[in-house]
Amino acid sequence: MTEPTNKVRVAILGASGYTGAELVRLLAHHPQTEIRVLTADRRAGETLGSVFPHLARLDLPTMVRIEEVDWSALDAVYCCLPHGTTQEIIAGLPEHLKIVDLSADFRLADPATYAEWYGHEHLAPALQAEAVYGLTELKREAVKGARLIANPGCYPTTSQLPLIPLLEAGQIESEDIIIDAKSGVTGAGRSAKEANLFAEVSEGIHAYGIAKHRHSSEIEQGLSEAAGGPVTVSFTPHLMPMNRGILSTIYVRLAKGATADDLRATLSGRYGAEPFVHVLPEGGVPHTRHVRGSNLCLIGVVADRAPGRAILLSVTDNLVKGASGQAIQNMNLATGLPETAGLSQEPLFP
Repeated sequence: MTEPTNKVRVAILGASGYTGAELVRLLAHHPQTEIRVLTADRRAGETLGSVFPHLARLDLPTMVRIEEVDWSALDAVYCCLPHGTTQEIIAGLPEHLKIVDLSADFRLADPATYAEWYGHEHLAPALQAEAVYGLTELKREAVKGARLIANPGCYPTTSQLPLIPLLEAGQIESEDIIIDAKSGVTGAGRSAKEANLFAEVSEGIHAYGIAKHRHSSEIEQGLSEAAGGPVTVSFTPHLMPMNRGILSTIYVRLAKGATADDLRATLSGRYGAEPFVHVLPEGGVPHTRHVRGSNLCLIGVVADRAPGRAILLSVTDNLVKGASGQAIQNMNLATGLPETAGLSQEPLFP
């Protein structure tokens, strides 16, 4: 018998990865959440502090296998498992649980599109129909009533937040969008990969997933909904020799009569009351170091010297607003808690 609590009792599945550890770091200071369960496969039986020493002082449950979890003692689940492994696990969870899935398994509304981009059939199409895409600032009301929330990817979050309001306002052309995005190495996950070794990443920068990165489909899904018709973008991600952060430099063609000042005014109006998305004044240029460790997204707008074009600059911390922070923001809404709870940390600088 568990003792009564007025806190939301949560499990973090896949706690030994970067997003799982970041959830623990943030939830450790959440006033209305209690971490009851941590799971790991290979690290079951170990403490999280032995895997992540920076969390060793926290009083946390020992990590267990998913098969050992007592779901009846929980209210909510954060799922941080690898892409492709989540669908069947979530399909087997009890109905009373609120779920935020940080993988890509439920982000694409069309199972056929998922199969095209991820190389296998969707294993829980009925559950996919129930999932709500959790780009919080733009899907807030849907998130509030959701049981299963598909947490957006880091690149799609950073790119869609500036683009969707402008497409909805008809201020940019939908057929000429170029997204040049750069991410820290944690975006590639924690599993051992030769391409992510220090000597392979440091002192350089390289593009990857060129013309075929899976986040293209997620970005185009959101932009197409906003534009009211199909949108295809040129999206190229790059790996940077830094631990965390994303910078999306986005090139757009202005609709007839629109100016860069108009774009800034639209974004400022849309996000003026938002706690985590801020539009910089004219001349402001966001840096990844301005958001490191925080749930912030900063957006800048610059008039291109090429007539009729503008440049949008958007930055997030890929592990916070791009993953675990936004997951907490969504879970707060879904469980009736203040949206900002546990997310008030200021960025780390320098």
